[in-house]
Amino acid sequence: MAHAEPFIRARDFLLAHRTDYERACREFRWPQLDEFNWALDYFDTLAAGNDACALWIVEEDGREQKLSFRELAARSNRTANFLCAQGVRRGDRILLMLGNEVALWEIMLAAIKLGAVVIPATTLLTPQDVLDRVERGHVKLAIVAAASADKLAQVPATCKRVAVGGAAPGCVEYAPSAHAERFEPDGVTRATDPLLLYFTSGTTASPKLVLHSHQSYPVGHLSTMYWLGLQPGDVHLNISSPGWAKHAWSCFFAPWNAGACIFISNYKRFQATALLDVLASRGVTSLCAPPTVWRMLIQEDLAAYRGKLRLREVIGAGEPLNPEIIERVRSAWGLELRDGYGQTETTAQVGNSPGQRVKPGSMGRPLPGYQVVLLDAQGKESDQGEICLPLAVRPLGLMDAYIDSPERTAEATRDNAYHTGDIASRDADGYITYIGRSDDVFKASDYRISPFELESVLIEHPAVAEAAVVPSPDPLRLAVPKAFVVLAPGREPGRAVARDLFVFLRQQLPPFKRVRRIEFAELPKTISGKIRRVELRGKEAELRASGQRVALEFFEEDFSEQELGEPAAAAR
Repeated sequence: MAHAEPFIRARDFLLAHRTDYERACREFRWPQLDEFNWALDYFDTLAAGNDACALWIVEEDGREQKLSFRELAARSNRTANFLCAQGVRRGDRILLMLGNEVALWEIMLAAIKLGAVVIPATTLLTPQDVLDRVERGHVKLAIVAAASADKLAQVPATCKRVAVGGAAPGCVEYAPSAHAERFEPDGVTRATDPLLLYFTSGTTASPKLVLHSHQSYPVGHLSTMYWLGLQPGDVHLNISSPGWAKHAWSCFFAPWNAGACIFISNYKRFQATALLDVLASRGVTSLCAPPTVWRMLIQEDLAAYRGKLRLREVIGAGEPLNPEIIERVRSAWGLELRDGYGQTETTAQVGNSPGQRVKPGSMGRPLPGYQVVLLDAQGKESDQGEICLPLAVRPLGLMDAYIDSPERTAEATRDNAYHTGDIASRDADGYITYIGRSDDVFKASDYRISPFELESVLIEHPAVAEAAVVPSPDPLRLAVPKAFVVLAPGREPGRAVARDLFVFLRQQLPPFKRVRRIEFAELPKTISGKIRRVELRGKEAELRASGQRVALEFFEEDFSEQELGEPAAAAR
């Protein structure tokens, strides 16, 4: 308990000042830790005699499992002893590739207790992806669902395997219940010891290996807890797949830092109405979801659920929220949909915290424990530039390094600042608005263009479900904005809809920002769901170089000025 006291004091301070943003930022200090094991020193202490619900998993058919903090502490001890029996020792690396099932949380807690290093992995990985992670991550033990064990076929025999949920060839079956409930660690855990190794989703480059310690994520996620607005006893649903950093953010550390219950709703295929019914029937108090989910939710009659929900906090994460979504949720539920910002490399850096004014389009202000500066191309502080974290006051939630690339680490931490690679602007009140990845922002006719800004306007049109804007090479202007558009259900792509979109964009945007080309097409995404604009840029450059046009591609000049004078009646 003594090792956790500085952490608990810091947590309690943020809980006490959850709606007092100014005081929280002014007085919060990251705890100074030496020996610290979050699972042993904090979670087990929280769990002692605690029968409050810690994990609640509801399946699509209505079956559910509930486990208390006390039960999870005991089960994770058994799991730690099981992993010891498989030869796992402090510092060994474990590949963990499971869905949202109880074993995932048992194993995460157990690995922390052991001092092992966890490499979370999504179940969507191909066998080649798995092999890459095993080889580059120097994995000693791979833990997978029995149904996915065939993905280990290419993995060297030197890597041991455990199958969860049944027997599988070449795997030891996961069976922690046969082991003792008492666990004794083999030594001291330092706060700076390695804990998590993430392969980033790589929207513009191959995945990097991000290393986090026993303090950078477990303790660093105090900022995430503050942003989410969680309180003890909350029932928090975060829609995120295991294997990605956001799952650790909001399905593990932040809720349990607050003493809240982690709620999981499993499904084979997402359905907005099914989610709304679960929110109502299970009394969920806090919902965090990516913009893709919120875009699907606002297609439903949200107002019909207003009196049925216990929701207090609604949050968007993963990519920036568009103002249209925020307004639709506010008018239907009377709740402020709050955006935030962070990366796999960090915990939540910027956010709209509870009780604070939300400015449409802004992702909020720096969270307690983070100082944020915007640096221009010359490395000078500016009102618009790259989001950077000064290292003179290094935030605890920042990664240790890109463990596979000293060069990338040096580049990201040059000039005594951590460079996020994201561009933003800051207003006079300190609110930060996302512009785009430094790789995504482009110039058209010598004007700087933010894809996100144009995409935000596009999805305000009722015909548009999703959009991605990239530069389209142009002999006169160097480049013009082109939108790849996914239409809402029931809408048919074609000339009439393209014409209506061009008219709409003319009404909403100044001439230098107008989208000049539209193509109706599916959007390529990473396996974590982020749009791969780099792929679209490459495709567009090749297409323009060929001099060809493709089906369902429309240029503004395909239409006369008379045609672009008003919206087509069929698309209204």
